Amino acid sequence: MKHNYCLNCNSPIDNNFCSNCGQKTDTHPITFKHFIMHDVLHGVWHLEKGILFTIKEVFKRPGQAALDYIKGKRIRYYNVFYLALLIIAIDVVLLHYRQKINQDFIDPNRAEDVGDFLANFSKIALFSIVPLLSINAMLIFKRLRLNFAQHMIISGMSLLGMLLISVFYFLTDFLNHLDLKISFGYLETISFFLIPFFPIWSYYDATRKLYTFWGFCWRIILFYILLITQLLLILQCIALLFYDGKLHMDLML
Repeated sequence: MKHNYCLNCNSPIDNNFCSNCGQKTDTHPITFKHFIMHDVLHGVWHLEKGILFTIKEVFKRPGQAALDYIKGKRIRYYNVFYLALLIIAIDVVLLHYRQKINQDFIDPNRAEDVGDFLANFSKIALFSIVPLLSINAMLIFKRLRLNFAQHMIISGMSLLGMLLISVFYFLTDFLNHLDLKISFGYLETISFFLIPFFPIWSYYDATRKLYTFWGFCWRIILFYILLITQLLLILQCIALLFYDGKLHMDLML
């Protein structure tokens, strides 16, 4: 049912959408049939369509997809960081069941070490990569002419790609721990090594029209030197805080 004014903000309308608030002008009475067929199924389909399109773009053209998003072509994309949170949730579930399978082989009396501590804060570590990637990209890939927030979009695409590959890694690792006749060892190894190198594909795709191949190569090497140095410093600080906190607790006991 169309009206000559917006039912949401009462502004005059002459198109399919209100120019003031963006609501559709073709509203409809809410019935059970329309609620199921349109509001639920249609909404889920559009949600899935946006997620699938974003995942496809992340692997096919992550850098160019990020640049398209920065330029304003956003309606077809699902929010990268929301999707990253969803993928992290899937990772956590897969990791939980993997640990459940292996619990018979883990000593319950084993003291927690730095590796356990870092595993518990892996989600924070993953998201900390995004600003690091953005800062380093601003310093090295200056021809992109992007500000920090815009570089965060490319970094978010890189994060999403790493998380999607990590889901595949955890899935193959989970299957390898089951009593199956098929081995997924090669796929597990390949996906494991692809995770830290996915940003190479993202930034190559974003800058391939701006730098020569060798110009990109020395820049991406410098990019990773900076990133690894920064991550090592962060891990060292976390380890020191962990041991200081543990020592303090031991002294109190």
